[in-house]
Amino acid sequence: MFKIGNVDIKNRVVLAPMAGVCNSAFRLTVKEFGAGLVCAEMVSDKGILIKNEKTMNMLYIDEREKPLSLQIFGGEKDTLVEAAKFVDKNTNADIIDINMGCPVPKITKCDAGAKWLLDPNKIYEMVSAVVAEVEKPVTVKMRMGWDEDHIYAIQNAQAVERAGGSAVALHGRTRVQMYEGTANWDIIREVKQSINIPLIGNGDVQTPQDAKRMIEETGVDGVMIGRAALGNPWMIYRTVKYLETGDLMDEPSVREKMDVCILHLDRLVDLKTEYVAVREMRKHAAWYLKGIRGNAKVRNAVNECTTRDELVALLNVAVAEAEEKEKMESQVG
Repeated sequence: MFKIGNVDIKNRVVLAPMAGVCNSAFRLTVKEFGAGLVCAEMVSDKGILIKNEKTMNMLYIDEREKPLSLQIFGGEKDTLVEAAKFVDKNTNADIIDINMGCPVPKITKCDAGAKWLLDPNKIYEMVSAVVAEVEKPVTVKMRMGWDEDHIYAIQNAQAVERAGGSAVALHGRTRVQMYEGTANWDIIREVKQSINIPLIGNGDVQTPQDAKRMIEETGVDGVMIGRAALGNPWMIYRTVKYLETGDLMDEPSVREKMDVCILHLDRLVDLKTEYVAVREMRKHAAWYLKGIRGNAKVRNAVNECTTRDELVALLNVAVAEAEEKEKMESQVG
């Protein structure tokens, strides 16, 4: 459907890089639901350079996830370039993405993430330095600006293009907005009109219809889906199908949701050990359970789970209760 450098992206649906979420287990599960590109959670350049064990584990990519974009962040040119070179030579990522959008203070105070949005010249300098040293395509994920008074989205995207970047992903919020308020799709459209490399739009895509509307209103090459895919990889599948055929596929049954939740859990156990996986999976299980009526008791119990089997048993309880409710309602109807 479009290309990022020499990498073919087979459709317009891209999984956003979400910190603390987008590990290999989650990415592979989403990939199987049809995402054209999946993005890994951001990794510290310094963590790569000192070979921090947790950071090194975050560089793991299952071949079935590809094409995959691996995101790095940092505030200093030398360390960012060295980390990019390591990713280029020592991982099977297809694309190296630079984070210029993370709004959290512990990142911005290191002159990383969204802090770059204040200086198009720094963006040009940093991106061109990375591009010069790696073979993989280099992309940038950014926000539209730091705050309402400092929106340099057009200049920043043009700086990425001039520096040899292969694509830009743009979230239509400022750093100050964090995840509040409404994403500005007008600025996404203006940026799309100002550059010749692919633009991926991000922000407020909650339904397949939103994705279509974003493409129609802004002209973006791809749509990045983040929070709407949490506990709901069907959002990816339904969006791909809707964009390709105009057909809106049915929402999954409770059984289907819990089956995928268990698959996701088992992949996480393989990736991180049962002890770590079960604790990390609690938030995912709550996302998978979202929208299922009467699941408050199960959701509360999920937070006490310590083993894989306990968690699976609870998910099966949620299915049984939902099916029982459905049966009673159909008898009444």
